[in-house]
Parts: sequence; C-alpha cells; structure tokens
Amino acid sequence: MMKWLHTMASSAWFYRFSGRVIPWLMILFIALLLYGLYGGLVLAPADYQQGDAFRIIYVHVPAAWMSLFIYVVMAVYGFIALVWRIKLAEVLLISSAPVGAAFTFLALVTGSLWGKPMWGTWWSWDARLTSELLLLFLYFGVMGLYAAIEDKRTASKAVSILTLVGVVNIPIIHYSVTWWNTLHQGSTVSMTDKSSMHIDMLAPLLVMALAFKVYYGIALLLRTRTELIEREPNSKWLKAIIEEKIND
Repeated sequence: MMKWLHTMASSAWFYRFSGRVIPWLMILFIALLLYGLYGGLVLAPADYQQGDAFRIIYVHVPAAWMSLFIYVVMAVYGFIALVWRIKLAEVLLISSAPVGAAFTFLALVTGSLWGKPMWGTWWSWDARLTSELLLLFLYFGVMGLYAAIEDKRTASKAVSILTLVGVVNIPIIHYSVTWWNTLHQGSTVSMTDKSSMHIDMLAPLLVMALAFKVYYGIALLLRTRTELIEREPNSKWLKAIIEEKIND
C-alpha cells in the first residue's frame, strides 16, 4: 500500500498521469458549464421574490462553496506534507492557493452585486461577508509567505502550518448565519435537510457546483505541473519526458 502511494506521489508519475487526464477533464468541464448555465439562466423559473436577479446564484453559490472546499483540501495537503513529508503534497497545496483565492474573490464580488438590490448596499460588515473576506486574506497570506522564503521546502513547511492554523475560519464561515444575526440568508441547500429550492432551480446549481470542481481539478493539475518543472528543471524524469516528446 505504501509503495503504491509513494509511486503515485512521484513527480514523474503525476506529470504523465495529469497530462493524460487534463484533456478529458476539459471536455467534462465545458459540457457541465454549458448545461449548468443554460439550465440556470434559461430553463430555471424566476424567483417569486427576487425575479431574475436571483440567477447570480449560479455563479455566487458554487464559487462560495469552492472557496471553502479548496481551503479544506489545502489543509489536508498541509497535514500530509508535515507528517509524511511528501513533496507532491507541498506542491499541490501551494498550487491550490491561487485558484482558491480566485473563487473567494469571485464569491465576494458576485455577493456584492447580489447584495446591492437585495440589501440596498454593496457591502456590510456582516459575519458571513467578513469571515469570507478573512479567507481571501488567508489565501493571499499563503501565497505571500511561500514567495517570501527562498528555500521551497522550508517555504512549504511554513505555509502548511499557516494553512492548518487558518482552517479554524472554515466552520466560522459555514455557521456564521446560525451563530449570529446577519443580513446574509441561511443555507437553501442542505446535505441533511430537504432543500427549499425547487428542483428546476436546484439541478442547474448542483451542475454548476460540479463544473467548478472540475475546473479546480484542471487548474490544479496545470499549476502543479508547472511548479514541478520549476522545482526540478534538471531532474532525470523531466529529461526523459522531453526526450520522448522529441522522439515522437
């Protein structure tokens, strides 16, 4: 089992495997995105209170979900990197940070656009909004700390610790609408309770959420491949892959 895990964690195996998977993920992402957008923007009925303004939910909510999901995944990579010192986990962690920051920024911007007609203001120091903004700063902190330390193994250890410390913000974001009296509405989609959304509205939302996850997978693989090349420009495995490409 451990031998299989170490094989999968090798740079050479990951680079070859990701190169084969990325094209298929791109096809899946485009198909899911087109279906999700068409279902959300065209097929889904207008909300009885918000009208068509609610349709921003098909970008805002999946982006918000991804902002939390990616940070939790980063924390898992950080734990693996610290305990087992697997280099690929370090690379996956730092490669995830810019993608997570982009989703968090998108969630904040679309939330602001949605908040203006609903709340009458672009921004409020609401518990959910403030904790989500803190999450964006955590992503920036991870990227900044990694860039500030020249030795990348030392930098990876530092950002792993920072990521694990910052993960305490995730349950605060999730439960903020329950713990405090906030402007932000409660969850309309739940894993345990029945959803308050009609299935015609819910289905495109779930498809968009899946599309965003596939996009994260594509971006993560591409960034990780680049990071591996930058870390190991003179490695034997990279030279062998280059020779194979030349011979082909």
